[in-house]
Amino acid sequence: MAANNSMNDYIGRAVKSYSSLFKLPSHRTLLIGLLATCVFSGTLIARVLQPSQYDWLRLGALLGLILFGLAMLSDALVHYAVLRTDPVFNFRRCSALSFYSLLAWLFFIVLGVALNLFYSGIWFKMLLIGFCVAFSLRLLVFSTVSFAGIWRVAALSLLLPVLYILPLVYIASFLGSLSLDASALAFTFLSVIVTATAMFGFVLSIDHVGLDVLGVGSFSLLKAFMATWTEDQNAPFETLFEKWSQERDIKLSALLFRNLGGKMKAIVVVPAVHPGPFKNVGSSALPSAIQKALERKFSDCVIMVPHGLSGHDLDLADQTQNHLIIDRILRLTETSDFEASANRFLRVKSNGASSACQVFNNCAFLALTLAPETMEDLPAELNTFIIATSREKGFQDAIAVDAHNSIQGPFKIDHAIEPLKKAVLTSLDRASEQKSAKLQAGAAKLVPKEFSLGEGIGSGGITALVVRVAEQTAVYITIDGNNMVSGLRERILAALSEMGVNDGEVFTTDTHEVNAVVLNARGYHPVGEAVDQETLLKYVRVVTADALANLEEAEVAWRVDTVSGVRVIGERQIEAMCTLLDKAMKRAKKLALSVFPGAGVILTVLLLLL
Repeated sequence: MAANNSMNDYIGRAVKSYSSLFKLPSHRTLLIGLLATCVFSGTLIARVLQPSQYDWLRLGALLGLILFGLAMLSDALVHYAVLRTDPVFNFRRCSALSFYSLLAWLFFIVLGVALNLFYSGIWFKMLLIGFCVAFSLRLLVFSTVSFAGIWRVAALSLLLPVLYILPLVYIASFLGSLSLDASALAFTFLSVIVTATAMFGFVLSIDHVGLDVLGVGSFSLLKAFMATWTEDQNAPFETLFEKWSQERDIKLSALLFRNLGGKMKAIVVVPAVHPGPFKNVGSSALPSAIQKALERKFSDCVIMVPHGLSGHDLDLADQTQNHLIIDRILRLTETSDFEASANRFLRVKSNGASSACQVFNNCAFLALTLAPETMEDLPAELNTFIIATSREKGFQDAIAVDAHNSIQGPFKIDHAIEPLKKAVLTSLDRASEQKSAKLQAGAAKLVPKEFSLGEGIGSGGITALVVRVAEQTAVYITIDGNNMVSGLRERILAALSEMGVNDGEVFTTDTHEVNAVVLNARGYHPVGEAVDQETLLKYVRVVTADALANLEEAEVAWRVDTVSGVRVIGERQIEAMCTLLDKAMKRAKKLALSVFPGAGVILTVLLLLL
């Protein structure tokens, strides 16, 4: 469980750490800023070159426009000619890098012009220092974010600084304000070498942390994260996951409800796969993908995919594994073992743990929660205990759901397991004493249009399954989201009670397609944190009313299957990813205190000597 909690922390910290890289103004704002920076730089340099006010203002404006045009040309070449297929560097981000690079360079231009009042000619050497700073910034960004090779990165990093400085050197030489002697050329050459060596040394040293921990460079992981986070491209990350993955056996479970005429009404699928790690990578969107696949097979059938007992170590490695699971689930629904028998819904609480149990066709269906206390992923070992105990009590099998419906702080898994086991044991004892009866079932689905992934609601929307046995009405609500704010589950159950429902439970799917979408501490919003809760309650009432309206006599079947050889990320790799970020950040901070000041000292010495 430590790995599962750490993975959530890792994703949240990664989003916060890297968000500043691409939390950018609009392209129009960037271009205005770029134009202003170029004109200001050109005007300052013109002031040094031409003492006449009229001349230097006119020259400065012209020079600024030339510099802006060259910056635009550089961005166009970088994006359209070189990095057109790069998943991260679109034209806007190229413009942003140019703007921030030239803004840093502008500082040294201002400093050089000011010092030139006291030391004639110093402006050009400060211009060259700014050249090195702009080059180093571009080199750092391209090296750590772009998928281009090392030589292409070096060329892309130099392109803008070279295009930018050439007209300045030409005009200064033409006006007789600059003479390019051997010392100036030597300083330019050596400063580029020093800058490139320092930056590549910095990058390679941090990259080596990833090689030690995971066998791939730290920045390979960062690039893959960026490609997914900024452009929804999951291939780079899944290529890494495929390298690390290991084979596991995955259990799939399903409850199927149909009316007496043979039409399928509802299917509850509980895969022992974790929907992660985030966004569209691996199995993150698996709940809604399962839902869509089954909806295509069974028209007008409501599909629910609550969270099974599993953690991030069971994240699927790539889309191929998703298809493998979905194909097996489609076959899992092909059964004729239906029976019109079920037990009444019952609930047992033990030291804050709750086990809701209802038996369908001699299969125990259990829903576990710690609400209103925090609950996160429950371990697969608990599922093994539940199945073994249910068989001891005389049931053919058991299907357990991690309700995943309350979060308000840290999850104390060690304190939760024993109360959950006790609640499960007691609920199975009581269920074994009940007599089965005929059942009625009704189901409905609703996808609120105003809710979004950024607000924590997945594309699967809200589903409701109503089961009536021996005049008792129970409802199961599933919301496609990653957990739920504490207290909302209780509000939902209270609202359903007012509709005549005797009991029930609220699930979330634990979908991770909502993760790494927003820039907050968690990297996602649990259900009820960002959406209006009153609006959500209204939709829950509507979907429950629709399910009650189509309540009819039904029969139920269950199926359990195991898929062998499924490739998952694995616990060791998850733990390694969780430690890599901290190790890389510590290395970066330590190196920054030595590499950059060291390069600055060398450049200063060269400046004084040459």
